[in-house]
Amino acid sequence: MRLAELTWMEIEAYLKKDDRVMIVLGATEQHGYISIGADVKIPLSIADAASQQTGVPVAPPFNFGCSSYFTKYPGTISMRVSTFIAVVEDMVRSLYGQGFKRMVIVNGHGGNKPAKVSLGELVNELEDIKIAWYDWYESSSVNEIAKQHNLEGHHASWIEAFPFVRQANMPAGDKAPFSTNLILSSEEVKKAIGDGVYGGPYHVEESIMGEIFAASVRDVLGILQFTE
Repeated sequence: MRLAELTWMEIEAYLKKDDRVMIVLGATEQHGYISIGADVKIPLSIADAASQQTGVPVAPPFNFGCSSYFTKYPGTISMRVSTFIAVVEDMVRSLYGQGFKRMVIVNGHGGNKPAKVSLGELVNELEDIKIAWYDWYESSSVNEIAKQHNLEGHHASWIEAFPFVRQANMPAGDKAPFSTNLILSSEEVKKAIGDGVYGGPYHVEESIMGEIFAASVRDVLGILQFTE
């Protein structure tokens, strides 16, 4: 169930029996041979699947995140960190003011984490609010599946190559991982990684991706219980 598909009257009726909502955060950025909307499409698909089982609505996703290191790649649209934090706070304040008190943020982009820190201040301010933050790609259950298959996830590699975001021309094989302690400019990043993939297999069997997706949905279902 998506909030954008409901009337305000339907949402008001929902709030009389439940105060939970899911917020999807992502990014519009280069992902090698994966669509630039992957960081939105993946967490939105996870949230939708959890919503189908619980009836908890999904707020319209915020399609843009903090991606300054990829701005030299065409199609990347990056928010300043200060802008992103302000947007997330405004979203939470709006929903809270209407009666949503328990919120699960399903995040698809690592660059968005500054907002998680900022939300700690909001939790101190807004009475009775509960916020959970879920990074699907870093969850212990997802990492356990990767470990079972002797895999390690990197940006734009197999771990994000779900069938609904993967492009037909994706290469086979592996790419040597790239890492650095330096804070690089976007131009330096593009020169270092080329096609945009940070390393590892470009894609793996769809059965493995199914395991990853199912584990993420189970994670969100558990979080939605808001057990102390």
